[in-house]
Amino acid sequence: VQLQASGGGLVQSGDSLRLSCTASTRTFTSYALAWFRQTPGKEREFVAAITARGRNTGYADSVNGRFAISRDNAKNTVYLQMGSLKPEDTAVYYCAASYRPGTNWYLAEVSDYREWGQGTLVTVSS
Repeated sequence: VQLQASGGGLVQSGDSLRLSCTASTRTFTSYALAWFRQTPGKEREFVAAITARGRNTGYADSVNGRFAISRDNAKNTVYLQMGSLKPEDTAVYYCAASYRPGTNWYLAEVSDYREWGQGTLVTVSS
């Protein structure tokens, strides 16, 4: 499956932004999905995830309550709605997918995912 992320940009502290990631697959509902982010010199870190059927979601402590992950199976798209953005949210954001049709719990490790999008840069100015 190929993933295409979009929606990044330059925003101010406190603003909102929505990222999108569209997948090229006929079995989108069988994939668990997630967003990770990475800054220069640091490891890629978990942001949010959603199960294949969308029944369960999970968030990193640093974004819980500010970000929301969702999926639109009709559009083969996963979203990351980001609110109350902070300068420390500045990073390249990556969407990821893993074929897990029977998993009922979200996946939060980089090693859980085999498919990755190209990344989209989010810059939050203070």
